[in-house]
Amino acid sequence: MTQPPQQPPHPDEPSNTPPGAPNTPPAPPAGGFGAPQDPPPGGFGQPTPPPADPFGKQPPAAPQQPPAAPQDAPAGGYGTPPPPAPGSYPTPPAPQPNGYGYPQAQQPGYGYPQGPGQHGRPGMPQQAYGYPTQPMQPQYGAPQPGGSGGTGGKKFSTQMQIIVAAAVAVVLIIGAGVIYAATSGDGGKDEASSSGSTGGEGKGGEDSGLAGGSEKVPANTKSKVAFQVPQPVVKDIVQVEGSWLTDKAYVKTGIDGINGYDRDKGTKLWSVPLPGEMCTTSRHVSKDYKTAILFRETKPTKEKKYPACDQVGVIDLAAGKLLWSKSVTSATGGDRPVTFDEVTLSGTTVAAGGTSGGAAFKLADGAELWKPKTGADGCYDRGYAGGEALAVVRKCGTYDSPQLTVQALNPTTGAPLSSYQMPAGVEYAHIVSTKPLVVAADVGDTAGDGSGISDFFSLDAATGKLKVRIPADAEKYAGDCDSTEVEKCQNMAVGNNRLYLPTERHDGTSEYGDTNEVVAFDLDTGKLLGGRADAGDRNILTPLRMDGTSIIAYKEAPYDKGGQVVSIDGETFKQTTLMENPDDEAIRKAEKRFSVGSAELLYSDGQFYMAAPAVHKPSSYSPDEKVYLVVAYGTG
Repeated sequence: MTQPPQQPPHPDEPSNTPPGAPNTPPAPPAGGFGAPQDPPPGGFGQPTPPPADPFGKQPPAAPQQPPAAPQDAPAGGYGTPPPPAPGSYPTPPAPQPNGYGYPQAQQPGYGYPQGPGQHGRPGMPQQAYGYPTQPMQPQYGAPQPGGSGGTGGKKFSTQMQIIVAAAVAVVLIIGAGVIYAATSGDGGKDEASSSGSTGGEGKGGEDSGLAGGSEKVPANTKSKVAFQVPQPVVKDIVQVEGSWLTDKAYVKTGIDGINGYDRDKGTKLWSVPLPGEMCTTSRHVSKDYKTAILFRETKPTKEKKYPACDQVGVIDLAAGKLLWSKSVTSATGGDRPVTFDEVTLSGTTVAAGGTSGGAAFKLADGAELWKPKTGADGCYDRGYAGGEALAVVRKCGTYDSPQLTVQALNPTTGAPLSSYQMPAGVEYAHIVSTKPLVVAADVGDTAGDGSGISDFFSLDAATGKLKVRIPADAEKYAGDCDSTEVEKCQNMAVGNNRLYLPTERHDGTSEYGDTNEVVAFDLDTGKLLGGRADAGDRNILTPLRMDGTSIIAYKEAPYDKGGQVVSIDGETFKQTTLMENPDDEAIRKAEKRFSVGSAELLYSDGQFYMAAPAVHKPSSYSPDEKVYLVVAYGTG
């Protein structure tokens, strides 16, 4: 699991398209082929016999004589939890053999630099279109030094390359037959290949509906640029976090306020000025298109370069109005406004929290509902998570020995409905989903990669009991949570009582370029389920949000191709292409400036929007280069 840098890269960072990159793939680098992959027995969507390995590797043939029992059972297999301390949590399922990953050497990434501060990028909620974003990933697709996939592998001889290529071709042909037999039930229409293609010439299938979701397959999946919003010129760095969709408008934060644009044409519909810079926003949107924001009291001055983030407000995204905004004083007394770190929305309650206090308000008029209790023990509400329910991470203890508790709350009164005490050694906890209640944490700083995740905790929100603890090896899975904030997890989705995670990028069957998969864990048993969605060679899949029982995902393409948006069936893992972006060099270059690690990505009804969460001063390397705040694509 990789973590975007906490400080933004230098604003003069070059574009992520290699200079002079041709439209055809360059010669393969030293290092030979990536590891071929075998399809899992039974095809995708069918439970595979153990071992279940997201990278498609199969166990070695059983020896004629059983080997002696190992001294220590292998640790870290997919879905293989470590033995629990007595009485600490329920016993997870038995380990699956041969669970191994492909740790990759990290390479410098190109793309849009992340904005300053501690605000990460959240994942997409199931019920509303907020801004889902994912952790920054290194650039891929172009050859990398040091061997296949940048791992420094040994170079194959020409003869061996021919042998391996032939073997891979046979495996892929057989695998394709297995996939077709396992998923075909309607004459093979819209069958997905490993690349997620629908198999047509940019056309949707005869049945444009998708099982379990509201999204439809466009008649023509080939997209065009609908509109572009140029990046405003600034002298330094300005936070512009926040983007949302209504039935008529695409809404995006700018340097002076919030702007609504026509979804199709990009014509500005309205503008709401703000007195200071945006701090953070809620990704959740009410049914009547209202959302919560957190912004600074004033613009920076010489005397006050960093005004406090103490203003909570609600924007009506349909009408283009700031309905209300206010600050509150601490529950411990005094007249100094509370500085907030996060804000969220659940039903008709807006909740804001941070190290200096918290408060909840009525969505409609901003009337104060409740404030969390604080006491001599130093306990406070670190932050809230919203959506279908409301939950909080409450922090007690000392700085050196914190004790965190996750509570499901009554949104109207703030009263705890249930409580679960996190294990010792957890400094920060992150709420991935409130319904079902799923928490991520780095227990004892064992993740080792800055992702903030060593384990996931599936909780019973009614009782506060732990259902199962799911270890998540950082070398295998690419989920990510901000190191401090409660509701900023990304690069994952929760639905169907499952946790959907992408694997880390690894070698594919191509001579160069990486790939990955999306896999699922059962939230009752913690088991890694037997299906997966393959990105295909030189592509990387990133979940954006749930669409009913399906997952909407962005497929990063290699440097010479446009990206795609796909729908992944949450049961069978069948992929259906919803959008294919142009391969034109200029359009492709603009798309790849939006790093999946920091950009705000929204897809709905055949329209796809990519936006930056921060704007920077022009690059001294290419001051005249066109840089966009928003690029929108449409299939209509």
